[in-house]
Amino acid sequence: MDYIISILPALLAGTKMTLSIFFTTIIIAIPLGAVIGLGLIGKIKPLKWFLDFYVWLMRGTPLLLQLIFIFYGLPLIGIVFPRYDAALIAFVLNYAAYFGEIFRGGFQSVPRGQFEAAKMLELNYWQTIRYIVIPQVFKIVLPSVGNEVINLIKDSSLVYVIGLGDLLRAGNIATARDVTLVPLILVGIIYLLLTAVCTLALRMIEKRANVWR
Repeated sequence: MDYIISILPALLAGTKMTLSIFFTTIIIAIPLGAVIGLGLIGKIKPLKWFLDFYVWLMRGTPLLLQLIFIFYGLPLIGIVFPRYDAALIAFVLNYAAYFGEIFRGGFQSVPRGQFEAAKMLELNYWQTIRYIVIPQVFKIVLPSVGNEVINLIKDSSLVYVIGLGDLLRAGNIATARDVTLVPLILVGIIYLLLTAVCTLALRMIEKRANVWR
């Protein structure tokens, strides 16, 4: 028990870093994904082609490879990011692509009659998107977005590859130093707790969304 107490500060510091990556990615990537989704269904073909390529590239290559490229590869051409910034850029670009594809499906699920009704109400395009389309799309995409949010908690452990002091790295250091698996077991428990809390929060949001239908 004394040993567990002695390593908890390091694990909690790692958890703080993990949560920082998680929340910052969510705050940026979800709105960015919604904008990408709009671009993917838009009529500006050059933009649509660019976004299609971007989504294909981000979804077709591993997040781990993207992390390595941004932190270790870009400095070869003179572009250098601190560890945290490199991790955040990789996660936001990767998850925004997934969210963009999810939102594309959500926007395409809205019946065309909704747009015609908006015209009758004399709403412009952006008013239609804001007041009519977005509320419906939110309910449609919520389960899929929730799955990606859960995945993000686990994917955040990949930042160890660039030496960022996250939860898994803290556990690995303690395990290597003390030659025991106890730190990694605690890391697993913390990840399970984070996932459980996130799952519960998402279920509450889905329940509220269903009430608003």
